[in-house]
Amino acid sequence: MRNQVFEPVTIAGIQFRNHIIRSATHEGMADETGHPTEQLNDLYLRLAKGGVGGIITGYAGIMQQGKCDNHNMLMIDNDELIESYKSIVDAVHSHGTPIILQIAHAGCQTSSSVSGMTPIAPSQIKNKIYPNDIPLEATEEDIENIIEQFAQAAKRAQTAGFDGVQIHVAHGYLLSSFLSSYSNRRSDKWGGSLENRYRIADNIIRKIKDSVPGYPVFAKINAYDFRKNGMRIEESHEIAKMLQQSGCDAIEVSCGVMEDGLCMSRGPEVPEDALLAYSPSLRDQSPWIKKMLKPFIRFIFPARKPIRNYNLSAAERIKNAVDIPVIVVGGIRNKNDIDDIIDNTKADMVSMSRPFIIEPDIVKKLEDGTQDESRCIDCNYCLIAAQVNSLRCYYGKVR
Repeated sequence: MRNQVFEPVTIAGIQFRNHIIRSATHEGMADETGHPTEQLNDLYLRLAKGGVGGIITGYAGIMQQGKCDNHNMLMIDNDELIESYKSIVDAVHSHGTPIILQIAHAGCQTSSSVSGMTPIAPSQIKNKIYPNDIPLEATEEDIENIIEQFAQAAKRAQTAGFDGVQIHVAHGYLLSSFLSSYSNRRSDKWGGSLENRYRIADNIIRKIKDSVPGYPVFAKINAYDFRKNGMRIEESHEIAKMLQQSGCDAIEVSCGVMEDGLCMSRGPEVPEDALLAYSPSLRDQSPWIKKMLKPFIRFIFPARKPIRNYNLSAAERIKNAVDIPVIVVGGIRNKNDIDDIIDNTKADMVSMSRPFIIEPDIVKKLEDGTQDESRCIDCNYCLIAAQVNSLRCYYGKVR
């Protein structure tokens, strides 16, 4: 009997090939203007041929001020980019695989050396990962422009043929920072109560729905983080219900912000060597400073436990609160766990990131029984190095 995991599933009119999707992962495979490259096309084709249920792209910036400082980020901030996405979308569709564009604004998690502009945030609070750029507090005009640019990005995504968009409301980027009382200390209509902090996300979803009627809009959210006065499941539970009221079509449940250390991408050990080799704030230090820093790395970038299925309980709680589909990501590695999540309706779909980096065909292997678990060792070298290099598997070694 065919496993339910590998049966097609439809969300907001999008038919996914199965219940396993590739979660958004920064690939570093755009050119200097944000156009996708042939390298990215090849990567998505490997995923499509490997049996993935659907693909969510790495984040694409909606405007230059919101461009992340990671290596070669995708952009979707002007109409000239549309044509370059069409061939990629067509190639993925030729294998019966849907593809969703993740659209994002980095907020304070970037640097002026990349965007040429001072970063922007709900409140003027220094980010520990980017201490050299104290962000500007967003004005009313800034916020209205950001809402409009998200809607314009969605229109471009539809024109390019993407099956939908996912707005990035997680991991400390701009929309996530508006939701959190740690980073949003405003006293106007965009801050204070949870309803006020949620207002920008609500306006963005409604604006997209008005601008592109019927177009699917997913959201990726933090269920929780580890900052004092940060996001907690009690609030994200309420945010999920608000997202449904706004017209969001599906919610992907993640966790954590960069200041939490290795929270959103966990592993058995702190990858000191990778951080010293690839982290922009550490890689250019002299060898003797790196030697002195190494013992302190695990305190600067603490590892979090558990490392398996760490968002599942939060996703279950959110699923019980809403009627729209819920997708769970975070440390999902073996077929038994995926079977349990889907068969027992703990979530409607599962998404993975790192397993697809080492094995783009992991879904096909799980389905045909040649493997029961991903070969990923959760070293996290891939995601740390993606700040300065194109995405690849390092398997625990600096290369």
